Amino acid sequence: MKPVQSTLKKWMKENENFQENYIKIKHEVLNDPEIKTFLSYHPQLSKKEIEKNLIKLYEYKTQSKQCESCSSFSNCKNMLQGYSPILYVENNELHLSYEKCHSRIYHEKQKEQQKLVQSLYMPKEILEATISDIDSDPTRSNGVRELLRFVEETKSGIPKKGIYFSGPFGVGKTYFLGALANKLKEMHISSTLIYMPELVREIKASMKDDSINEKIDFFKKADVLMLDDIGAEMQSAWFRDEILGSILQYRMMERLPVFFTSNYSLEQLETQLASTRGGIETVKAGRIVERIKQVSKEVEIYGKNRREI
Repeated sequence: MKPVQSTLKKWMKENENFQENYIKIKHEVLNDPEIKTFLSYHPQLSKKEIEKNLIKLYEYKTQSKQCESCSSFSNCKNMLQGYSPILYVENNELHLSYEKCHSRIYHEKQKEQQKLVQSLYMPKEILEATISDIDSDPTRSNGVRELLRFVEETKSGIPKKGIYFSGPFGVGKTYFLGALANKLKEMHISSTLIYMPELVREIKASMKDDSINEKIDFFKKADVLMLDDIGAEMQSAWFRDEILGSILQYRMMERLPVFFTSNYSLEQLETQLASTRGGIETVKAGRIVERIKQVSKEVEIYGKNRREI
């Protein structure tokens, strides 16, 4: 029995249509701008090596690189969903491998969030929020400016400080967080946005299934953490010191940003945090507020109550 390769070569010679298509594909591949640039960086590759790996070059050419031709993970066009091709040379041989694309990494983080924390869900209005849709009310211009500053700085690395949005009920503080979360998603940066009273309930519930340490670690290490309506939760010294304090301490040390919304200014929040069932604990509350200042910058937002419109 003849070897498969020699049989295939004979078939190729006898099949003119195949030969014509092969020559056409070879021309397209070797004239692809990306591939031409890659080969120019590796002049040591012989013509024989390039010919031998033409199928790899063709595969690389036809695949989307880091989501450039894909609108989302579910609409990935690649053979391996969520994986982007990489060409490289090793020992004068051409190789093709794959790495996770931005969309797959984000998708996996979202799945991990949903598996670990059940109360990350926000109203549809917040999930669809965009910075461009924030109205031009001058009382909120400072907040928009600070959001845009954070986004701009993120282009060269996630800043170490987020924003503490304080202001009256209904002025759109949570919408600001949703708008930022969606903008960060476009930049392939994940964020974790949770309503503070839900965080308290989530942590308490996790004590029943021994997942508390895992969940605390999750909030400590989130790329960008967003805590909505801090001060609205039923306060306990245990949660304030052991949970919130631990999360903020870690993020302060690791220079990871935290965003907050609250109806209280930082000064008012300190008073709120100090009041527990065990009495007034000014020093411990002050310690929490100092950590908040280390991971965020206070920005006041005023304006009309948009929930009454």
